[in-house]
Amino acid sequence: MRTYSLTVLLWSCVFHEIHMMPSQKRTNKHSHSERIRGLLENGGKTLHRTKRGWMWNQFFLLEEYTGPDIQYVGKLHTDQDKGDGNLKYILTGDGAGSLFIIDENTGDIHAAKKLDREEKSLYVLRAKAIDRKTGRQVEPESEFIIKIHDINDNEPKFTKDMYTANIPEMSGVGTSVIQVTATDADDANYGNSAKVVYSILQGQPYFSVDPETGIIKTALPDMSRENREQYQVVIQAKDMGGQMGGLSGTTTVNITLTDVNDNPPRFSQSTYQFSFPESAPPGTPLGRIKANDPDVGENAEIEYSISSGDGSDMFDIVTDKDTQEGIITVKKRLDFENKMLYTLRVEATNTHPDPRFLQLGPFKDTALVKISVEDIDEPPVFSRPWYLIEVDEDAKEGSIIGQVVAQDPDITKNAVKYSVDRHTDLDRIFNIYSGNGSLFISKPLDREETPWHNITVIATEINNPKQSSQIPVFIRILDINDHAPEFAKYYETFVCENAKAGQLIQTVSAIDKDEPLRGHRFFFELVPEFAVHPNFSIVDNKDNIAGIMTRRNGYSRSKMSTYLLPVIIFDNDYPIQSSTGTLTIRVCACDSRGNMQSCSAEALLLPAGLSTGALVAILLCIIILLVLVVLFTALKRQRKKEPLIISKDDVRDNIVTYNDEGGGEEDTQAFDIGTLRNPEAREENKMRRDVIPETIFQIRRTAPLWENIDVQDFIHRRLKENDLDPGAPPYDSLATYAYEGNDSIANSLSSLESLTTEGNQDYDYLSDWGPRFKKLADMYGGDDSDQD
Repeated sequence: MRTYSLTVLLWSCVFHEIHMMPSQKRTNKHSHSERIRGLLENGGKTLHRTKRGWMWNQFFLLEEYTGPDIQYVGKLHTDQDKGDGNLKYILTGDGAGSLFIIDENTGDIHAAKKLDREEKSLYVLRAKAIDRKTGRQVEPESEFIIKIHDINDNEPKFTKDMYTANIPEMSGVGTSVIQVTATDADDANYGNSAKVVYSILQGQPYFSVDPETGIIKTALPDMSRENREQYQVVIQAKDMGGQMGGLSGTTTVNITLTDVNDNPPRFSQSTYQFSFPESAPPGTPLGRIKANDPDVGENAEIEYSISSGDGSDMFDIVTDKDTQEGIITVKKRLDFENKMLYTLRVEATNTHPDPRFLQLGPFKDTALVKISVEDIDEPPVFSRPWYLIEVDEDAKEGSIIGQVVAQDPDITKNAVKYSVDRHTDLDRIFNIYSGNGSLFISKPLDREETPWHNITVIATEINNPKQSSQIPVFIRILDINDHAPEFAKYYETFVCENAKAGQLIQTVSAIDKDEPLRGHRFFFELVPEFAVHPNFSIVDNKDNIAGIMTRRNGYSRSKMSTYLLPVIIFDNDYPIQSSTGTLTIRVCACDSRGNMQSCSAEALLLPAGLSTGALVAILLCIIILLVLVVLFTALKRQRKKEPLIISKDDVRDNIVTYNDEGGGEEDTQAFDIGTLRNPEAREENKMRRDVIPETIFQIRRTAPLWENIDVQDFIHRRLKENDLDPGAPPYDSLATYAYEGNDSIANSLSSLESLTTEGNQDYDYLSDWGPRFKKLADMYGGDDSDQD
């Protein structure tokens, strides 16, 4: 415990206060306050100056005090204190009453708690002395500072818990890697508590650290990433200048060696062998090779090339950028029969060499690649990629026009047969001998119809029909002069009645379907019978054009309205072809300028011809007659016919009501049974019955009531017609033709027959037949029957 015995005298003016620094000292030798008054000539204001008599010690306090007693800070005292206990000391400000306690009688100040300089390094407090009796301040309130002295209670701390750094491999000794920094919260101006020194705990002998700056540097030369890529370095920061007893902190630095291109590519083997079929098309990959480079990234990128070998023109090699492999591909089509083995010298080179390491050797490597070609069964090969055959259009059927040749390229040399793809020769104009490939004509040719024929010939191995190939054959039909020239178009020629001799009335030209090599040349002349035509002549212009000229003055429509002029047209090809064309020249009336006004077309009409109005009237009459016939036919077809059965009450039972009791079998006037007995008799075709029978009972067959074969045959025929009628409804029906047929299971219901029976007839069984026979049961089965 330290006690300061220095006394301090503070003077304070009314208008300001003078704060005493801890190292200053003032003494007041007077026992009473001495007042000095000064008058200022400024607005009549008077300023007073009062002399104070505070006395206290300078205050300093150590942090983190751990002693048994409370820590003594200092003592406040004023020269007004006579020691009689009349004065009371009061302390206010930072920590007053809680951290700092003052004895109000003696002015002694103590620290009530342990203080931390890093939390607060100084405290500002204010003190005053009060007269206990009067409560008046003996001295004005004054300010003082308590400063906390530092001790080494904080260890250095790094700015990061972990550092990460990269450095290229093969770096020289002393290459800076990274700088680490540690800070100490202690007071750097007081002792060595905040003086930090760096050292390396882990990472030697690869790295070192500067003790003052914390810069980590390489300590070994030529560190290789391929040998070791990751390093972990532990750095220590210690205060007190690194002396014994200082506090310390550590951090970890992860250092990664980055790659540089210091390794050339190397093939794992000196020779590679591949086998590939000869049928591989160009561009097909046949194998992969790889040169290993321990570098990474762009430093490991490799470019492959073929430096030499007898297969450099047959194969190519490209680099797979993802796997850094060399892919050998086929450049041209292979042929086992031509060459079975190829040898290549392949070179692998780094694409990004580093000039700093070129002295380590060439950054490339070579390997030998041997490729064996495998034989496969290949299809036949034609001697040409395509064939062109020319044939005259007058060639005879069966004539050979050309030949195609194909052979098996394999060593076995299998026999080949030929055929024509009929999809390319639908008309079967051409055919081929399967043994030698000779093409011949099967049908006549016509160049004017089809000047070119494009067919496909197929060659197939006889032993292996799956092996086939095809070739296009272009057949050009050569022209033969087999068509005669003719007029280029139909000419409508007229001559004016007032035409003069030697006047050109028409220019004609010709066309020919043939195409001679030297071009067309046509000649025009009149037929020999009209060589000296009295009315017209023809002039050949020698340019495939001829002119029709008049030979006399004036023409009359009344005498001759139309002239026919036959003209012969020749060509100059071999054999010469000619045709005769006839020009129709009409005589027309023209104006003075030669423009046609009217011709003699009316005179060409026959006298027996009908006018247009008469033709229209005849046509209308024919149409009306046709309409009447159609209507009459339709009405006749729509004539309605009565149904076979007419139900009286529409109860849909098969009971036919005739409304004619008749006179029995001997009454021949009521119904003529002769019609039924006539087998040739036929009724008109009745419409189908419109009532669907709901119940059909099984009829027990018995002997016929009468033996009349004609009636039976007639009825059977009508039943058959009804059954075979396609317009009949899809349900069964019963047609009645006045023939009773076999006996009923209920025997006869006739009232006539019942009169001959002995006794009453029992009809109670009718009640068992159901509701459809209820009416009959009531009529015959009741007590009130007709017999009563």
